[in-house]
Amino acid sequence: MQTAVYAGSFDPPTNGHLWMISQGLTLFDRIVVAIGQNPEKRYTFTTQERIELLESSIPSCDRLKITHFDNRYLVDYAREVGAQFILRGIRSPQDYEYERVMRHINEDMAPEISTVFLMPPRDKAELSSSMVMGLIGPSGWQKTVRRYVPAPVFQALEAKRSPLQP
Repeated sequence: MQTAVYAGSFDPPTNGHLWMISQGLTLFDRIVVAIGQNPEKRYTFTTQERIELLESSIPSCDRLKITHFDNRYLVDYAREVGAQFILRGIRSPQDYEYERVMRHINEDMAPEISTVFLMPPRDKAELSSSMVMGLIGPSGWQKTVRRYVPAPVFQALEAKRSPLQP
């Protein structure tokens, strides 16, 4: 069975993340979506909330597992779950340079695990969680943000934002 790990912060999950997961399911027998924790990053949603947002945004599938991992290298986690592949998205030249370096470091640590890169289509290529979060606030933000995230995520963003609004 060909298993891939697709890891990220998913804070919040975007339509770009869903595209990556959907494409991953066409390429691999099983996908493990793993929410990583960066201790230097401040998150909008808790790990459990991000798991729930992903679960409510993706149709249930026996070949898909949504979970999290903390305080370990991604290749070590991939080994732990029996993955032979790490799935990563390339949206820009900056992503490429970062991911290229990480691919080589991961190969040094776990040569048996390959990295597979996917390039999203144009309508999702500029999409990131931080871009979505940066769009929230100005008048009419809802109309703009709604197009970039699944409905359950949009509802959660509105709920988080409403206590801050006057």
